[in-house]
Amino acid sequence: MAEIEREAMDYDVVVVGAGPAGLSAAIRLKQLDPDLSVVVLEKGSEVGAHILSGAVLDPVGLDALIPDWKEKGAPLDAPVTSDSFYVLGEGGRIRMPNALMPPLMSNHGNYVVSMGNVCRWLAEQAEALEVEIFPGMACSELVMDGDRVAGVVAGEFGREPDGTIGEGYEPGMELRGKYVMLAEGVRGSLSKQVIARYGLDADADVQKYGLGMKELWEVAPEKHQPGKVVHTMGWPLGKNAGGGSFIYHLAEPGQVYVGFVVHLGYKNPYVNPYLSFQQFKHHPMVADLLAGGKRVAYGARAISEGGFQSMPEAAFPGGVLLGCSVGLVNVPRIKGNHNAMLSGIAAAEHARAAIAEGREGDVLSGYSDELRTGPVGRDLKRVRNVKPLWSRYGLTASMVAGGADMWLNHARLTLFGTLGHGKTDAEATEPAEKHQAIEYPKPDGTLSFDRLTNVAYSFTNHEEAQPSHLKLRDPNVPVDVNLPRYAGPSARYCPAGVYEFVEEGGATRFQINFQNCVHCKTCDIKDPLQNIVWTVPQGGDGPNYPNM
Repeated sequence: MAEIEREAMDYDVVVVGAGPAGLSAAIRLKQLDPDLSVVVLEKGSEVGAHILSGAVLDPVGLDALIPDWKEKGAPLDAPVTSDSFYVLGEGGRIRMPNALMPPLMSNHGNYVVSMGNVCRWLAEQAEALEVEIFPGMACSELVMDGDRVAGVVAGEFGREPDGTIGEGYEPGMELRGKYVMLAEGVRGSLSKQVIARYGLDADADVQKYGLGMKELWEVAPEKHQPGKVVHTMGWPLGKNAGGGSFIYHLAEPGQVYVGFVVHLGYKNPYVNPYLSFQQFKHHPMVADLLAGGKRVAYGARAISEGGFQSMPEAAFPGGVLLGCSVGLVNVPRIKGNHNAMLSGIAAAEHARAAIAEGREGDVLSGYSDELRTGPVGRDLKRVRNVKPLWSRYGLTASMVAGGADMWLNHARLTLFGTLGHGKTDAEATEPAEKHQAIEYPKPDGTLSFDRLTNVAYSFTNHEEAQPSHLKLRDPNVPVDVNLPRYAGPSARYCPAGVYEFVEEGGATRFQINFQNCVHCKTCDIKDPLQNIVWTVPQGGDGPNYPNM
């Protein structure tokens, strides 16, 4: 096949992804040197369209980046006013006293935010500094110069469903930089390639993940308490999977986030994370809040949960990984945006210094070291054992042991050293014959909803006349292996109804409804044989999250 000719544009720094990490890096670069040329490429239709996060924001990253953010009108309008944690049973609840919680778990001084709106505001600050931001530009390939990453290919459009070049084909452009910063979020397609190419995870533990699902509700005015934060664990997951929920009250009148996280290391292939989320909303505590309200939006995304021991090296020849591309979520705090911003700031400082010294395309090893030894590493290191304890011993034992370890880490001590995670989430999936099918209540259409109805509230759109961005390494595996051995788990773990096993003429066919995809990446993570590969669709396609 003939090589595709593309135009090229040169910048000092190319940033892939307009999330908190990428935008923070771009802003810091221009703060340090206004003459640097910086471009940010975003696959969503606009900045914020693909941003999905809880979120209670620790402003430490914003304080470091834009100290006068309040005066500049940052959308942090709901300071946390109350903070409670419950363990749920099917019909009841037990509140954990705040005094027993390790100090790092406190949300005092934090804000309930829409990270999509925070990123839209950050983009305005970046553009005021003359950062170029191009939404609708999916980055599909790396551009190599020998052994270093020299740029990315962005904006390719017009391939036919079979991958051939169509009549209106646009080859996209090569955006080249002295440094390339990958801020794609969890399980980014280019980040995966870079990690594999350079063996960046050779000395790291396996990465672990959760699936986070979230709905935006408008509730009755008398039930709305701006700044109220509630977290739960327990029902309805029980022993089938780890996870928990969050309920955050925004500043906007009546608006509440209701979210649910399921750890993807579960063994039973019959687990359906989405239906667990819908079941959760029928708990009396939640049902009372939502009664008479309406769901406004829905979304889902994977969450990196491996923590400190699962961080790959974050620097490679010609570039760096930022934010969730490294895996910087503090799992017990349910926070990663502050660390994402701090990683962008640190990367910018190291890249600018290298450019000023004429070191184009070097490995910025100092940045990778700073992530581990600086504020990000300190934040993650003190909670490093919470996730492996939960995976090994379940909810009750891990709450006791993990809580004790966090208290000791607060005093710079530890009970356990550094525990390992063991298997990947894909490897953790066991054959169906070892487990019983799980009967979930049917959604009632008032508090709980079927997947396809909810996907419509993610405002997802994909041009159908393009290749599916969900690739199968072996098209025979779903029907020949995953269905008989694992009872076809992709039909359950996907929160958007992308995967189906369809009976036709006495045979079973595996169907991929890529148009439904909300870009959560769960399939790329949880498929037992790692047979599904998530890649980017055409730029601008995917969810269009409002106020999420």
